[in-house]
Amino acid sequence: MDQHIVYLCLGSNLGNRLANLKAAVNHFTPQLHVLEASRVYETPPWGYTEQPHFLNQVIKAETYETPQALLQHLKRLEIALGREPNFRNGPRKIDIDMLMYDDVVLNSPPLVLPHPGMHDRAFVLLPLSEIASELVHPVMKKTVRELLAGVDASQIKPFQAGGRTKVGEQAADEDVGREMS
Repeated sequence: MDQHIVYLCLGSNLGNRLANLKAAVNHFTPQLHVLEASRVYETPPWGYTEQPHFLNQVIKAETYETPQALLQHLKRLEIALGREPNFRNGPRKIDIDMLMYDDVVLNSPPLVLPHPGMHDRAFVLLPLSEIASELVHPVMKKTVRELLAGVDASQIKPFQAGGRTKVGEQAADEDVGREMS
């Protein structure tokens, strides 16, 4: 089976946000094998601002799935983890967006790759730059570091002190201990 590199952005702003991110990562297998995880960042809401702050994290993973099959897996996972239908950019227990899949460029709704809004969203670019700053956006032909320089990331802060949260490390939670993976 061919293996592909995929970058995912996870977000949560309802319930125990950190536990929601952990649950998503813990349910990735067997379709996804996590290679690296950014720190968790607390970010103000984007789009619709009258809602709680989000926790966001970017994951680099390996998959054998096609982009379309992986999207179906991620959407089923969101539902299984308690995501309920809501309005665009509204509050959610879990959100898993596929940012990039290898260097594939695809415009086949509902799947557009790379993610059509990633280049102007600091809550995506900051954690992505932590694990893949030299990754080149296949359409814009700019590195993640260059894209990050063009957005305001001043309101985005690491959720906890103490460095990057990697797969297998312990970290403090809002109210429970956490281990990624």
